[in-house]
Amino acid sequence: MNMEKIIYLETWTSTEQRIQVDDKYVNVYFAPFKDEDELPNGVIAVVQDITEHVKLDNMQKEFVADVSHELKTPITSIMGYADTLLEGGFDEETKNKFLNVIASESRRMARLVTDLLTLSRYDNKKSSTNKETFDLGDLVKKSQEKLAIEIKKKNHDVKCFVTADVPPVYAVKDDIERVVLNTLTNSIKYTKDGGEIKIYVGFVYTDAYIKIIDNGIGIPEEDLTRIFDRFYRVDKARTREMGGTGLGLSIAKEILDKNGGSIDIKSEVGKGTEVVIRIPTKQQ
Repeated sequence: MNMEKIIYLETWTSTEQRIQVDDKYVNVYFAPFKDEDELPNGVIAVVQDITEHVKLDNMQKEFVADVSHELKTPITSIMGYADTLLEGGFDEETKNKFLNVIASESRRMARLVTDLLTLSRYDNKKSSTNKETFDLGDLVKKSQEKLAIEIKKKNHDVKCFVTADVPPVYAVKDDIERVVLNTLTNSIKYTKDGGEIKIYVGFVYTDAYIKIIDNGIGIPEEDLTRIFDRFYRVDKARTREMGGTGLGLSIAKEILDKNGGSIDIKSEVGKGTEVVIRIPTKQQ
């Protein structure tokens, strides 16, 4: 800032500048002040750390770009196959093949929109808060039964163990079921045919826990810190091919945070993944 301009130019007005210092962003607001004779005598600089604001702004922009990209891909595919069908002249086998692609991409879009709406409800604190007491071991076993067809398709050996007497947990039951189904689905998807998945339900201190261990493909160490980010995928092409939206773990973390729980993941490429979900028990 030129002090001569501040002191001698009475028309000099306040100004604001954003400055980046290494990985931090600061907003500097400059304003002139006057002496007892109403003459400009100096400048006041107010420095505000806006690093978090800038990060959130960038995350929002990235999120909008990701959503646009995720929706554009299936829409383009649907439009392409639909336009081709409208041209006519195809046999029944080809028509059915094209319609199956359209149906598959439509379902993928529906899943994505459903997940986005779920995240939106949690972000706006509009999600259900009707907590209740329920048996976690029973919920886990029923979740396993719901995925029996997927387990059979891949010929997985899935075993569930409830260790000791696990006290009832206190949370939103439907939400916890969604987390269990999502986590178990991931283990099924990313474990090769004939693989092994073990589920343990236990109790430590004031928390009940679910531990899901598989011998699947695993997650690289450098990706473990970002797997809860929205739309982050270790292998984007593979995840899309398997019908994933890239929002499952983000939703799981949001749900557990709102219910006072937590989720931790350990993994090693080629050896498998261990997921530990903790949920508070009903306190007297």
